[in-house]
Amino acid sequence: MTPITPPAGIAGIAGITGTAGTAGTAGTTEAADASEFAGKVALVTGAARGVGKETVALLHARGARVVAVDLRPDVRTLPDEFPGVLPMTGDITQEETAARAVQSAVDTFGGLDVLVNNAGRTLNKPVTETTAEDWDAVMAVNARGSFFFAREAFRAMNARGGGAIVSTGSYTCTVALPEGAAYSASKGALAQLTKVLAVEGGPLGIRANIVAAGVIETDFLDTFRTDSRAYLASFADAQPLGRVAQPEEIAEVLCFLASPRAAFITGAVLAADGGFTAV
Repeated sequence: MTPITPPAGIAGIAGITGTAGTAGTAGTTEAADASEFAGKVALVTGAARGVGKETVALLHARGARVVAVDLRPDVRTLPDEFPGVLPMTGDITQEETAARAVQSAVDTFGGLDVLVNNAGRTLNKPVTETTAEDWDAVMAVNARGSFFFAREAFRAMNARGGGAIVSTGSYTCTVALPEGAAYSASKGALAQLTKVLAVEGGPLGIRANIVAAGVIETDFLDTFRTDSRAYLASFADAQPLGRVAQPEEIAEVLCFLASPRAAFITGAVLAADGGFTAV
């Protein structure tokens, strides 16, 4: 029996920038974990910025060959920072995008070992003001799109003999967010999908886990809140660590769960929220 290396502590948080920058994180972790994903193929959605970009940086630094998917055209610039990364633009709510992305991994790199379902959409509206269109738009990305990618990845990983699926969830998987009916429901759905994937995938050597992330300091907040800085400050004051997360910190947890260090972890909803849900 091959011995399992005990999970190591989360490292590489030094060099936090407060933005979606990658230089500090990649440089810190490369020496310690340069071969962790050697020979592995990973696919990351929502890869152009924030947590997605940081996850691409870590996987690339640790030896993975990476397919990076995003609706934003600037995903095409990732190979300039991370040579060898295969960028792809597409709408993750469409089945065709998921099938094309996974097939690209198989055709270009020979298979797929890791899926990081990171793309997401949010909405802050009271229940009475949330329209059917609002609900469908959030569900389409957070639940429907993640399902499409997980399904296609499942097929490719089964053919390869196993793999790991990791999703970026939210603390709203377990607690309520006022004015977040659609968002909370979508992340709850993603958490339940993760558990089903873990149960069905176990006999196939496929693990599935989700990170219940806290509020993260990225420019994504600016796209839906004009008071994003005050919003961040309110959450920082409400949790034991006294601050919100940086994107590279959540990327570290995603990569840990995708790695051999987490070989006996599947079906987990792992909180990375600064203690927010502990109080």
